[in-house]
Amino acid sequence: MVFQFLSLFVLASAPIAFAATVCNGYAALCSRTYDNVTFIGAHDSYAVDTDVLDLSATQNIDVTAQLNAGVRMLEVQGHLINSNHIELCHTKCGLYDGGSLTAYLTKVVTWMNANPNEVVTILMTNNDDVAVNAEWLTSFQASGIDQLAYIPPYMPLPRGHWPTLGQMIDSGRRAVLMLDYEANFSEVDYVFNEFAIMFETPYDSTDSSFPCSVNRGVTGNMYLINHYLDYSVFGILIPDRAKASTTNSVSSIVADASGCAAGVGGGRYPNFVLLDWVDQGEPLTAAKQLNGL
Repeated sequence: MVFQFLSLFVLASAPIAFAATVCNGYAALCSRTYDNVTFIGAHDSYAVDTDVLDLSATQNIDVTAQLNAGVRMLEVQGHLINSNHIELCHTKCGLYDGGSLTAYLTKVVTWMNANPNEVVTILMTNNDDVAVNAEWLTSFQASGIDQLAYIPPYMPLPRGHWPTLGQMIDSGRRAVLMLDYEANFSEVDYVFNEFAIMFETPYDSTDSSFPCSVNRGVTGNMYLINHYLDYSVFGILIPDRAKASTTNSVSSIVADASGCAAGVGGGRYPNFVLLDWVDQGEPLTAAKQLNGL
């Protein structure tokens, strides 16, 4: 508890001159608040396979390579297996099994320890409505991500109340953990209820123009655009690998972000751009443009 108090004190009282001089690759981002940055995210970041016949895969490169490439939001889908641990699977573990949450988070922690000037967000889908203080917590503690997790002073944390990236890096608390359902601040104080702090646009779009609307959550908060394209075969939605370079182009991402900003985004670009095949196209160039860098 003393360590948590000190962490919060540092975030609340840190001076303008940060120890970190480069944050997420840019000096300008050190003084930018977390809720005023656009991050590139990897959808189903664990579902990796270069085989074009694997229709459940959504990424070509693994989580370490994704982070090395500049991805700073990692989305995972958790399923309870044998009533004792969380496994990362695409819809069903029989379709694609990406291994345990603990093993995955351990890789993320290893990377973050080797890259101390980076803020990383992990968005977790709780498919089986597992309590946050049960198997989720076991993985957080076993992997060590709990020691890097940002602890807010209260929840929900509204827009305009977030620390800067520099403050988060200086405090050592620079992993933002979000759970779509079953987060409970009184039980695990470093896991955010996703839809209490942000909203999402529709997912699994088959329309390459990505019409923007609120799918889950409420406006006025941070927001995420689901910018990955599917195609339908007899009603079954399949990730569109063949069009990834176009979908992840600067023009496509910026058009989607701008369309949302002009509408439900309230004049702000999205905080997160979630993509399949993050190694395709020019997502980091798009993020640089959206961040005004």
